[in-house]
Amino acid sequence: MTQPTEPQDAARRRLLMLAAAGNLAHLATPALAQAVDAAALARTLSPDREKRLLEGARKEGEVSLYTSLTAEEIAGLAAAFEKKYGVKLKTWRASSEKILQRTVTEARSSRFEADVIETNGPELEALYRERLLLPFASPHAPDLLPQALRTHGHWVGTRVNMFVHAYNTQLVKKEELPRSYADLVHPRWKGRLGIEAEDEDWFAMVIRGLGEDTGLKLFREIARVNGFSVRKGHTLLAGLVGSGEVPMALTVYSHGADKLKAKGAPLEWFAMAPAVGRANGVGIPR
Repeated sequence: MTQPTEPQDAARRRLLMLAAAGNLAHLATPALAQAVDAAALARTLSPDREKRLLEGARKEGEVSLYTSLTAEEIAGLAAAFEKKYGVKLKTWRASSEKILQRTVTEARSSRFEADVIETNGPELEALYRERLLLPFASPHAPDLLPQALRTHGHWVGTRVNMFVHAYNTQLVKKEELPRSYADLVHPRWKGRLGIEAEDEDWFAMVIRGLGEDTGLKLFREIARVNGFSVRKGHTLLAGLVGSGEVPMALTVYSHGADKLKAKGAPLEWFAMAPAVGRANGVGIPR
């Protein structure tokens, strides 16, 4: 896997955040304008589309966003959005699992708080299958990778989180790093491995890459011999690697590891095959 340099990665993430800010303005639906057909407006690419959306959003005064972005990223996104459109960005931040749970619960009780949902691809796909997202079109679609566009048109990918393995450089020597998942059976990793509690998508793709029977047998053996420290939250897990509480973690986001490293944490990351990336995206609640 080709690893981007830190400046390239930072620049790419800034561009994606600004693109997402533009998408939010185009996606915000003026709920108070009862005469507007929100579903039709979300699909139109008419020349006056942005004007109509902005007029409605400015009447409401804010756009409500449910998101899994970090607090630091939300601050940058909100500042860029509010400067460009003059509309306040109201955010509720939580894990992708909690965003899915809250959106479903609110829909069932006929409570509609969110204008836009930004979170992990699997949870957005679950919301689509629950028939809780509107299909929409965007003038920004041609600027995105073809893989970012779902055939059903109910959500679109805006960024990719890369799962990597992070280790504390003061506790793990570079020469002892595993070259494959099979190397994690070695007794040197006993009590030294961490993993995020709800990365089912990462695990499914790794097992698929290794072969289902082989992969499941291997991870059961790693768990039996060396165990896993199971933690909730990728930011937390990366921080525990940096502090030394977890010497090596299997499921850290590359950008999270880079941020800690830039702040001086004794942390590096690498990736074993199969390397896994997961799309995050945006959708409009129905």
